[in-house]
Amino acid sequence: MGQYITTHDFYHSYTDEPHATRRKEMLKKYPEIKQLMGHNWRMAIQVVISVFIQIIVAILLRDSSWLKLIFIGYIVGGTINHTLSLALHELTHNLAFGHARPYCNRLLGFFANLPLGVPASITFKKYHLDHHRFQGDEMYDTDIPTYLEVYLFSSRIGKFFFLLIMPFIYTLRPVFIFPKPIHILEIINLIIILIFDGIMFYFFGYKTTAYFILSTILGLSIHPISGHFIAEHYVFKQGYETYSYYGPLNAITYNVGYHNEHHDFPYIPGRNLPKIRKIAPEYYDNLPCYTSWTKVLYDFVMNDNVGPWARVVRSTKSGRDGVVSQQEYELKLKTIVKEAHKRD
Repeated sequence: MGQYITTHDFYHSYTDEPHATRRKEMLKKYPEIKQLMGHNWRMAIQVVISVFIQIIVAILLRDSSWLKLIFIGYIVGGTINHTLSLALHELTHNLAFGHARPYCNRLLGFFANLPLGVPASITFKKYHLDHHRFQGDEMYDTDIPTYLEVYLFSSRIGKFFFLLIMPFIYTLRPVFIFPKPIHILEIINLIIILIFDGIMFYFFGYKTTAYFILSTILGLSIHPISGHFIAEHYVFKQGYETYSYYGPLNAITYNVGYHNEHHDFPYIPGRNLPKIRKIAPEYYDNLPCYTSWTKVLYDFVMNDNVGPWARVVRSTKSGRDGVVSQQEYELKLKTIVKEAHKRD
């Protein structure tokens, strides 16, 4: 997995991230994996159902007490909104309608974004692809906590608050440490959300919009599904920087728990990720993994050897001018998928 030098904060690696190497080796050994590449339009059905459930629940709760609103916002709304945020993750990779129809993916992203209460679809895409291209990169991977976060949230109580305010951290960190120009689609995303929130507020009252925002905040903070934020890349076992989760919550989260598999093959839809492990078990069965995201959250707080510093980082190899654009990256993925199917 590479050579690591442990400092008082991060794990510094002086080798490339492992997924590209493993992907090349696996495709050579198991060319049938290429058949799993593509997209899964069926995920749109889950998105549509989730959005309408949230709208109906919000309307039903328009006259409820704040205690009831918060309770249902955590149990029901938090679960659904978190799954919708993971739908945005799939759509970031164009996995609903493929790279040939990027605007179909974006339109579904706008729709999935509605109950979240705040615009996220386009901005998330803008930064998330960098996480795949430059995993662990000190400049470009905005999934890596800052030194300020390490300083503030290293104690047990600090780590608890880190989880509590995780939605705000993940939203604001990229904007502050690696600001990018605002894209016109981000403005469109904002307008759509403002119109939707305004309609819900006008016809059903302020508690409907409050329900959406509470669901997002509660669902992406200390919530069982939020365990994936920690499970994916925080180092619980030295020598490994990506971890998979093989548990029941994968059924409603587009198999995001299959995270080693996802980073190895980011152009394979979540529906097909378990098939990678079945085809090539020797590449995954010996890797550390989890079966409970809730336990991951508990261990993160209680384990004094794990905290915001427990991430693998690597030095930036090139200046910003040398980085391929998002469009070039997507074109490369599209070409890989097309050539893979053509060869077969």
